[in-house]
Amino acid sequence: MASVIVLDKLAQEGLDMLEAAPGIDYEVITGLKGDELREALTRFDGAICRSGVKITAESLEGNRRLKAIVRAGVGTDNIDKPAATKAGIVVMNTPAGNTLSTAEHSIALMLALSRNVAPAYQSLIEGRWDRGKFMGTQVAGKTLGVIGLGRIGLAVAERALGLEMRVIGYDPFMTEERAQKLGIELIKTVDEMLPHVDYLTVHTPLTEETRNLIDMAQLEIIKPGARVINCARGGIYNEAALVEGLKSGKLAGVALDVYPDEPCTDNPLFGMPGVVCTPHLGASTEEAQTSVATEAVDLLTSFLTTGAIRHAVNVAALDPKTLEALRGYLDVAYRLGRLSASAQPSGLASCHLLYRGEIAHEDTKLLTSAFAAGLLEGAMDEPVNLVNAEMMLHSRGIELVEESNSDMGAFRSSMAVELSAGDVTQRFSGTLFGKEMPRLVSVDEHRLEAYLDGSMLIFHHQDLPGVIGAVGTTFGEHGVNIAQMAVGRTQAGGEAVGVLNLDGDPSPEAMEAITALPHITSAQAVCLPKAGELPSWLAG
Repeated sequence: MASVIVLDKLAQEGLDMLEAAPGIDYEVITGLKGDELREALTRFDGAICRSGVKITAESLEGNRRLKAIVRAGVGTDNIDKPAATKAGIVVMNTPAGNTLSTAEHSIALMLALSRNVAPAYQSLIEGRWDRGKFMGTQVAGKTLGVIGLGRIGLAVAERALGLEMRVIGYDPFMTEERAQKLGIELIKTVDEMLPHVDYLTVHTPLTEETRNLIDMAQLEIIKPGARVINCARGGIYNEAALVEGLKSGKLAGVALDVYPDEPCTDNPLFGMPGVVCTPHLGASTEEAQTSVATEAVDLLTSFLTTGAIRHAVNVAALDPKTLEALRGYLDVAYRLGRLSASAQPSGLASCHLLYRGEIAHEDTKLLTSAFAAGLLEGAMDEPVNLVNAEMMLHSRGIELVEESNSDMGAFRSSMAVELSAGDVTQRFSGTLFGKEMPRLVSVDEHRLEAYLDGSMLIFHHQDLPGVIGAVGTTFGEHGVNIAQMAVGRTQAGGEAVGVLNLDGDPSPEAMEAITALPHITSAQAVCLPKAGELPSWLAG
């Protein structure tokens, strides 16, 4: 049974899905932090959270069990993604679940600013009828600037166009052609947009590039009387700049649903004229809560039962169909990594991967991750998988380069790795026979065919009569049985390479005897998984 911990309040529909999921056990434990959170996470295979819990690097320290964290919502700011990636934990979110609710809330705040809804209602509560004091402005015919044209930004733009507004937008990944089809005028930079906006709304994550996107400098160029809305992430607007903008009259209104630190009950904007604020209500609709809960449960249960990865923020997507189609070559890549780890020269500096033939059209990024996982598996005291392998490799200063060539060469599909350490270079190539028979098909420039599994001996030697026989005799004297042999050479009498598949690991004494034989220039024992034996992240 896979086990799941629910760390924040989740809609009942999501809990019902967990209850009904076959092979899944779950517990709801909320309010955890510090050592309690760290200890709890070590007891589960998956976790679902919202924004109430903060999963830090300390929370994940020493965790060898947790495989995935799903955020029931869009933002993953409360999860330390580098730490999760290092621990081999997939982090997923539910980007579509609260799209409409957040877009509607942005429009609601824009309209509330325009018609002074909050202060007008407050005046009635206080027993005043101040119709003349709350003169508003209509949004039809006005210009709305949208920063970030993802799901939510586009949903806001669509609704604003329905209100007969002119919509201009900024998004570095939106094409001019698509923007025109959507009725949006694309602007090249945020600063170029600001002199034209009557309203400005942001729908981007909080990054170093978007932090303080509207600051004191932007107040100098923004259109006088503009109103700004933020239902995305606190910190995208500099709140001190917003206060100054309101005081100077440069801004006519500010509407916030999010803040740099939450919960937030004390803010210099609260109570200022022209301000309407809400306590992070963008996704607070029954429909959104149900949607993100059920989507989060579906993502986690699919991952734990089939290995499917969708909406991940720290690893490439991987659906069951792709996993099944690539399983054989993922195994080849993993085994080449294990082989490289055993035969690598000291001081490995770089690994160059070349994919040839039909496999070059597949998701080679996954294959590269599988190779890196195999390369590091025996050298790490922590789990290595598709999620963290490349990061671990790069953190050790090892360069990883991949190249693809659709020309088939000798096989319909193959992959090669070149290992470099100073002026020493080694090269191995592998392919797949059938659906599940990995094969080693070259060592350096020598072509051959050998099983890529179990105990192996790779030895370089002079191509002279009697050398292979001497190796067999020596192993026989030490009780080592040879199951399969392959030899490759470029020319008769020159350098050659032999690959033996053995029934068991050769002893140190046997290896010493082999290397002492005349005409043997090098010999390396290699231990790979048995045929059909897959790593945990590939099995299933």
